[in-house]
Amino acid sequence: MQGKTIPRRRVLALGAALAGFCVGCSVLPTAEETAASEEVSTISGTPVEKQPDDSIHLRDNDGLYTVYDDSGVVTMYLTVTRGNEAENTDHTWAEINSYSVYDYEYMQVPRYQTAALLQVGDENGPLLSEVGYGETVPNATVQIRGQTSSRNAQKNYKIKLKKNKGTWRGQRTIALNKHQGDGLRFRNKMAYDLIRGIPQMVGLRTQFVHLYVKDLTQADSGAFVDYGLYTQVEQLNPTALKAHGLDQNGQLYKVNFFEFFRYEDAIRRKTDPAYDPVAFEQHLEIKGSDDHTKLIEMLEALNDETVPMEELFETTFDTENIAYWMAFQLLMGNTDTQSRNMYLYSPLNSARWYILDWDNDAMLPRTEWAFRNYSDSLSWERGVSNYWGNVLFRRCLQTQSYRDMLDAAMKELYAYMNEERIQSMLEHYRSVTETYVWQMPDRMYVPITHAEYEDVLKSIWPEIEENYNYYWESYRRPMPFYIGIPQAANGQLHLNWDPSYNFKVEEICYTVELAKDYLFNTVFFRQENLILPELTMDTLPAGQYFLRIRATNASGYTQDAFDYYVTEAGKHYGMICFYVQPDGSIVEDTYEE
Repeated sequence: MQGKTIPRRRVLALGAALAGFCVGCSVLPTAEETAASEEVSTISGTPVEKQPDDSIHLRDNDGLYTVYDDSGVVTMYLTVTRGNEAENTDHTWAEINSYSVYDYEYMQVPRYQTAALLQVGDENGPLLSEVGYGETVPNATVQIRGQTSSRNAQKNYKIKLKKNKGTWRGQRTIALNKHQGDGLRFRNKMAYDLIRGIPQMVGLRTQFVHLYVKDLTQADSGAFVDYGLYTQVEQLNPTALKAHGLDQNGQLYKVNFFEFFRYEDAIRRKTDPAYDPVAFEQHLEIKGSDDHTKLIEMLEALNDETVPMEELFETTFDTENIAYWMAFQLLMGNTDTQSRNMYLYSPLNSARWYILDWDNDAMLPRTEWAFRNYSDSLSWERGVSNYWGNVLFRRCLQTQSYRDMLDAAMKELYAYMNEERIQSMLEHYRSVTETYVWQMPDRMYVPITHAEYEDVLKSIWPEIEENYNYYWESYRRPMPFYIGIPQAANGQLHLNWDPSYNFKVEEICYTVELAKDYLFNTVFFRQENLILPELTMDTLPAGQYFLRIRATNASGYTQDAFDYYVTEAGKHYGMICFYVQPDGSIVEDTYEE
């Protein structure tokens, strides 16, 4: 955690209603329904019933989801052509699909685009009532989207309709996600459909899309090529905020890597002479107002441990918002949400901040990971410990009133996500998407086999149940901690690490192991029952070493350190790799996902 004296190592991962489960229905009790009392006033002698003040809580615009039937597949036709250099659209379709986000960062150029004509229809062609019908000139631009996924063979696309060229379902920016790493290809839509039934969460509109692309960037004519199944997810921007009944003029940030530390070097006001928008957006991508004053004030208060978290719940955060968001992620096993894959939102003229859900295609992944012989979403990434490295979430979890709300949210959402509802949803999504999964081009990149597909489907509900049960156990375990980089001096090697934390006041001791391999088959040093988070030993010869540290509380529950080492087999938890150089100095082997 920030401010500690040991060197810090931070390595982080990774009809409108469907039959039988009522997508879009608010099946959980609303605040009004559960209110314990009513405020009554008298005007001119006539009693008037008043609604309890619920204004700090976010509520979605349920009417948005009744306008269109999003339960099936929409067909989109995209004709791409070369544009012009001034608009950065003078590129070929092959170029668009050749580079990842990381390539653009290396080249230090904006993402390439092409001009495009978007038309929407069915399998027979564009439809009269839809955008682009009858047009022959470009009405949009297209580029790749996503971060890690931009390295995949099958790209995600951002299509942006030009002004005065119409909208599709009220949206000018259309995000199409391939979800190549999802063997089922419907996890993200399933998550947002579930959110529609949770009053305490704000979701986004989604739609399965069958995409065809005609490439005219290198030829004068051509045919539409089948690009397979995509999931369209509403782009979270000021337009979406307004559509969902939120404040389009407020602060909105997409979290790229952000653990709610102060980040003084990067998070600055726009008027600060040292303000660097590139450095800023490495943490938070600016999607709304660029007045960062309120953000900085929130971070300063949050990182001041003398300010009680209960006070911040009264002024700066909404307990309900964070608790239901976290409960949903915990039940979904959506572990890559400790420091990214979310949005921060604050209405104009309000001091409160809210978390909005984003990116759920990695939910309920353990069975699929196991079929790929890949280790992920295990160890401390399960249960509440997954959020311990984030300042906001740690302070929430250390607060009894928040834990009580989180407990209640877990029980409510677990009852809502019952086996009957989940199985009904799975049957529907399978009926819509499976044909695409096993036909070209998507079948080339499906990460599981036919037999494994069946087993993954069967595992979805049991994983929810397992996540629910593990939640309660995770409170009994010590919390994860960071290992410091070993220090060599005067012929000795000094090891140190952050102290662990236990929700129940009891003694924690540590086990330290050193090995020459990450599987710890060749452990040459081991010391147990250490009370203090440090150890001094004789220096080591030059070479590569692995240091693993585990915490165990008096109740016998054990926890790994935050740090992990990554191989082709996945994450190996609770360890760091370091090298002792011939001159005795030490270099850490770092990993960046």
